[in-house]
Amino acid sequence: MVEHITNTIENNDVVVFMKGTKKQPQCGFSQYVAVLMKTYGVTDFKDVNVLADATLRDQIKEFSNWPTIPQVYIKGQFVGGCDIMREMHEDGSLRELLTQENIIEA
Repeated sequence: MVEHITNTIENNDVVVFMKGTKKQPQCGFSQYVAVLMKTYGVTDFKDVNVLADATLRDQIKEFSNWPTIPQVYIKGQFVGGCDIMREMHEDGSLRELLTQENIIEA
């Protein structure tokens, strides 16, 4: 399972481990992150539905050492969950990170 998680993160610029999918989030926090990504024009991010696999749901929390879902990875680096994403959006650092990593244009 760890290898699967690692491969998913390494092979996608933006990965969101979430409850549900980007088209049909199944919790408010996952929905917030999905809408936030869309707001920045990041529509092709990899969504991984942790509700479809209980083992994955447990393993991703251990993998990141982060207790909650959703979890966002950008260019292989763990960024955080919903609260961190909200803070980064509010202080402008999310746009800076997405631009710096060539996910979006300045």
